[in-house]
Order: sequence, then structure tokens, then C-alpha cells
Amino acid sequence: MSAPNSLKDVTAVSSFIDGSDVACKGRSLSLLNPFTLAPAFEISDASDRMVDDAVRAADRAYRAHRRETAGERSSWLERCARALDDDQAALVDLLISDIGKPRRVARIEVQRSSSFVRLCAAQTLLLETSTPTLDATAAGKDHIGIVRRVPYGVVAAITPFNAPVNLLLQKVAPALAAGNAVVAKPHPAGARIATRVAQLFAAAGLPSGLFNVLVGDRAPATALVSNRLVSVITFTGGCAAGDALARAAGAKKFVAELGSNSANIVLKDADLKDAAVRIASAAFEASGQQCVSAQRVIVEHDVVDAFLDYFVAAAAALKVGDPDDETTDVGPVISQESANRIERMLGESVTAGGHYLLALKRSDCTIHPVIVMGADQSAPIWRDEVFGPAVTVHIADSAQHALDLANDSPFGLQGALFTASLDQALWFSQRFDVGSLWVNQPSRFRLDVLPFGGVKQSGFGREGVRYAIEEMSQLTFTGMRMRLPQ
Repeated sequence: MSAPNSLKDVTAVSSFIDGSDVACKGRSLSLLNPFTLAPAFEISDASDRMVDDAVRAADRAYRAHRRETAGERSSWLERCARALDDDQAALVDLLISDIGKPRRVARIEVQRSSSFVRLCAAQTLLLETSTPTLDATAAGKDHIGIVRRVPYGVVAAITPFNAPVNLLLQKVAPALAAGNAVVAKPHPAGARIATRVAQLFAAAGLPSGLFNVLVGDRAPATALVSNRLVSVITFTGGCAAGDALARAAGAKKFVAELGSNSANIVLKDADLKDAAVRIASAAFEASGQQCVSAQRVIVEHDVVDAFLDYFVAAAAALKVGDPDDETTDVGPVISQESANRIERMLGESVTAGGHYLLALKRSDCTIHPVIVMGADQSAPIWRDEVFGPAVTVHIADSAQHALDLANDSPFGLQGALFTASLDQALWFSQRFDVGSLWVNQPSRFRLDVLPFGGVKQSGFGREGVRYAIEEMSQLTFTGMRMRLPQ
């Protein structure tokens, strides 16, 4: 099939199954442009029959192509990366209109996505077999063995709205690299973007059925993960949704990136201005709608006043407004419902003893950067995930106190420490309860070649090129007794 010219005028988004658009006729849902609140597009829930059709198509494609060479799979992914590059302008426009992502940040997302697919294409050629030592015990004498990585089969990918190109491909590309087929169910707001990416991949030569997209809300996701032909679920989203999907899936491999309220610690020996500017960017750009957005800022008491001068100024300097403007830093949150939730959390947090350093300022879905100081540790802004442009600042009496505050969370996805001391960096690296710790970079910093995932309630399993491919494949062993000449 040929790639679509534009989806900006599409009002009803179909599912994409076995290389073709398939219209849905279930419960309909209207999606709005979160900045203008004008209608953007509509989707309808994929029916249980359509879910089963998509999974069966994926299973057929997996079985048809499971013996393809690593070189061929790598070639598919490389062509898909070129297709993303060629379609960058259209994808950027959709990110702006469908989720309100500022143009500059949207362009970075698309570029990062094609780069990630290329990295997966390269890693496909580096998947290793190994020959373990078998004669560590007497029974293993005169035996040899081979350990290989093989695909699972059909992978269900449930993806969020906040990075609908990148977080989709963080799941799809490693699964394809490992030799699986994929059925994706994006968040409703990301449906139009996900189907466009699938169409682009098909036009680039990816065989039909290897990448399918189901549109809709919760019902198709539940039907998908519970389908008996699905072997692996990879999910990014909230804890409650993750729990529900895991229960529906049953005894299957489940890779999950869940909630977070990332702590960013500033010690008294840090470069305060640098820390303030970086944390402000990590907290408020993308409207704070990233799983690793800075939310809890913990500062040693000796430097808190100086840090706050820089931090408040950096936050206030960010440009808030129209995401289509190249100079905008902070656009809208995804919906009125989300904005209402954030406003309620902030109100409860101020009631719990906090006060504003930058007060709440809202217009429809657009919320300006908010900084709360002194909220109790029972307050929502400390305890829960805000997923919006708001942070809470707390004062630590010492490095140990800062660590205790940072670890006072059910989450542990990614954290940050600002310090000039190597000793402090190493000390925190052994004690900070997170899947990843960055020193002198904020919690939103991420490199796709490194392992990424959480501890505690932030999930299990790891993303990142090689690590995600390993999650999407399983080990098999072949052993052989050597018949030696007599």
C-alpha cells in the first residue's frame, strides 16, 4: 500500500489489521485538540471480533516470517526508519493537533523515534548465541550446548498518549527486531498517530500482519491482553490500568513502566543555576506529562534560598501557549479532565500546608508552571503522580535526609542528583531506590541505548535497545552429547 498523504482531515480513524484499514463500529469517542478544544478526530472501540482478527493476523505473520534472517529483519527496520524521516512534517503536525505537544519538542520526538528504530535495526545484527561450559559437573563431560534467543510470537503493546510516536516504537521496534509480530492498542488520543505509523511501515515494505493497530478505549485493550494467542504484554501507563491489564492477561510475560513522581536532589555543593535551569526544563516542558518529569525537588537547607531564586526565574521564563508556535515551551495538558484533576491535586496540597512560589494559572487545558513549597508528605503533590506542570520543593537537613525524602515514595523509576562530589554520587547510587539515577542531569534525561525501567510500583522489565529486545525474546538451549571416536 502507499503511505497516506495527510491525516489532518481524517475525522474517523480506523484500526489497521493485516495491512489494511478496518473501520470500527463500536462505541464512539470524540477527541479534541487540547489547545483549541476543536474536534480533532473520532474513534470507535474495536470489537472483540476485530481484536481476535488482529491477533490471528499477527500470529499468521509471525509463523510465516519467524525464520527470516536477522539481516532481513534489520533491513525492514531500516526502511521503516527512513519512512519516519520522510514523514516527519506530517507526524509533527499530528503531535501538535492531537496531544498539544509544542512544535520544537514534537520534532525532537519524531527524530528520536527514527533514530531508535535504526538502533534496533543495528542491534538485530548483534543478537548473540553462546556456548556455555557444560562440564562444570561430571555429567556434562563430552557435551556441548548452544543458547539462542528466539521470539515469543505475538506481542501486545499498550501505549500512552504523551509520546505517541516514541513510546509506541519503543515497544514495536524491539519486538520486530526479535522476530515477533505486534498488535498495538494506543491511548485514544494517540490513535491517529499510531495508525499512521503502521501505514508508513507497511508502505516501507514491512510484511502485512507484523504490525497491527487496534483503536478504542479500555475494552479492546482488555480483550487484547487476554487473547490466548498473545504471549507477551508490554505496557506503559498508570498503576491502576497496569494492575487491571495484568489480571486480565493471566499467566503471561508482562513488561510494565508504571507510575512515578521523580525526585531531583540538589546538594549544597551543586552548581545551583545549572541545576535550577535543568530541573525547570524537566519539570515543565511537555507540560510535565512524562513519566520521569521532575516532580519532587529536594534541596539542602544551606542553599535553598539561592536555588529557589534561580528555579523560580527559570520556570517563569518558559513560554506557555500555542503548541504550534516554534518558541513555545509549555503547551496544554491532554484534556480538560486532566487539567481539572491537576487543579484538584494542587488545591489539596496547599490545604495540606503548602504555599505557592508560582501560583496556579490556568486557561482551559493550558496550565502555567506551578511551584509549591512546604506541602506535607501526605499531600497529593508529594505522594501521587501529578503528570502535569507542577512541582513541590522540600528542604533537607543533610544528604542523608535528602535520600530519606527521595525514597519516601511507592515509586522508583528514575531520579536525579546534583552534586560536585564523586563520593556523594557513588554513595547515592547505592542507596537511591530507582531503576536509573542521573548525576548532574535531571530525572527526565534518557538515552535509548541504556536500560530504562523502574523498581517498586514503577514497574518491571527494562526498555532500551538491547534490553528491550532481550525482554521481547526468550532463551532456548540445545545440548548435544559428542560421540567421540573410540
